[in-house]
Amino acid sequence: MTVDLVLASASPARLATLRSAGVEPHVVVSDVDEPAAIARAEERLGDTLATDEVAFLLARAKCEAVAAGSDADALVLGCDSVLEFAGDTFGKPADAGEAVARWQRMRGKSGTLHTGHWLIDARDESTGATFGVLASTVVHFADLTDTEIEAYVATGEPLRVAGAFTVDGLGGPYVQRIEGDHHNVVGLSLPVLREMLREIGVTFDQLRG
Repeated sequence: MTVDLVLASASPARLATLRSAGVEPHVVVSDVDEPAAIARAEERLGDTLATDEVAFLLARAKCEAVAAGSDADALVLGCDSVLEFAGDTFGKPADAGEAVARWQRMRGKSGTLHTGHWLIDARDESTGATFGVLASTVVHFADLTDTEIEAYVATGEPLRVAGAFTVDGLGGPYVQRIEGDHHNVVGLSLPVLREMLREIGVTFDQLRG
């Protein structure tokens, strides 16, 4: 039996990752105010969220927002990726200057890319499941020159992605190696999604239609 999937993300990379695995999800972008969601959580906890907690919080918020506004007979998946580097949390850089400064810090070093995955079973015959899994991958960056950094930032790509880099795009030459799931660095771990589906009795091939 085919199972429909709603992807609660505007990320072209996540959509491409699913399509490469034979899945054509329905894309519904949430209206979650990310800074506000983080601020509310930190006020409630009385402490600053760790990087992995930020990824998990935003993945859940996006998934819940889309699921609440949808009447689709489907599974809803929300994801969010954030880079942990030297004790700091890096989402998308605010501008080119910030992207250059980040790369000047990151070059020749490593960080951990955390992706939160949240799944809600919103099917008509739902299991009622709503749960999440965090995946983390260590990324080792090449030792770029200032000229290489400026040229990469000038492409505009670093401004559109968490951590100011990609592994599957123009940033690929600047990632020396990774420790963990390659798909997770792109923004959605296919092995993690498979395990989440198994928890509710769905096989990955059912998403392929």
